[in-house]
Amino acid sequence: MTPNLEDVLATLRVVALPLTTRFRGVTVREAALFEGPNGWTEFSPFVEYDDAESALWLRAALEYGWGELPVARRTSVAVNATVPAIAAQDVARVLARYDGCRTAKVKVAERGQTLDDDIARVRAVREVMGPEGRIRIDANAGWNVDEAEHAIHALSTFDLEYVEQPCASIEELADIRRRVKYAGIPIAADESVRKADDPLRVARAGAADILIVKVQPLGGVTRALDIVAQAGLPAVVSSALDTSVGIGMGAALAAALPELDYDCGLGTAALFSHDVTSNPLVPVGGALEPRRVAVDEAAAGQVEADAERTEWWRNRLTRCFALVKADGSA
Repeated sequence: MTPNLEDVLATLRVVALPLTTRFRGVTVREAALFEGPNGWTEFSPFVEYDDAESALWLRAALEYGWGELPVARRTSVAVNATVPAIAAQDVARVLARYDGCRTAKVKVAERGQTLDDDIARVRAVREVMGPEGRIRIDANAGWNVDEAEHAIHALSTFDLEYVEQPCASIEELADIRRRVKYAGIPIAADESVRKADDPLRVARAGAADILIVKVQPLGGVTRALDIVAQAGLPAVVSSALDTSVGIGMGAALAAALPELDYDCGLGTAALFSHDVTSNPLVPVGGALEPRRVAVDEAAAGQVEADAERTEWWRNRLTRCFALVKADGSA
């Protein structure tokens, strides 16, 4: 079933969710939500993304609201805690929000911070989680190859599960992967997959051991599954700092993957102080139950965006819908 633009706009709600801690440089996350025959769906490309890139996010939202999704293979998805680039003394407070999570993803290479800050933060995570906990770090392409090699060497003492997007380009990823192979630390690609015209180029270049996949940027559950299958690499499903509605989209992908060897980055609803539902999709015992989330009128009303921001998102959605339709996928 293909919706008309009027169908999409009829139930549009724009929300602005406050975060408990600054993340990716923002303290408020905006998202557009609307309801299809399958239930509520989410369109939330970051505000700086252009329409061409954002159209893939809308394609994903339309699939989730109106399309047929792949069959789920599992009823539970283990997830990691996410530790923003915070001071070491705040780590325990953040980890306490993630019930039973055995894995933590720690943000590093934050602009304005130093490697010493990263080391202190990762050390604090290891102290809280103990020797059995799993720690992965995410540099969001914040290092050049030499910086990455130095940082990975310094942080390897904390027994890293993998390093996510240490450098920006695919060529740099391939280089750092060769340099740290001796340490047995896998390299994961995120931005190089979700922001690339050709997401499979990472795998063909031998630039990563693991793919980080996100439903909205990749254009939907079905398309993301196809990319993982063609790449032939283990996948970690992660959120794009979504509301619980968008987390449900990610959980649908994680549930449908043939193999799921790593805990997924789908616990980020715990980073918000409010959500759009009274029953948010947050980890319980370290895992999520893949399910659709309905927007709760009372909860969403508390985080409703003002008229100016709602109009901005309405106009953006309208432009992106035209691009999706012109592409033949709506």
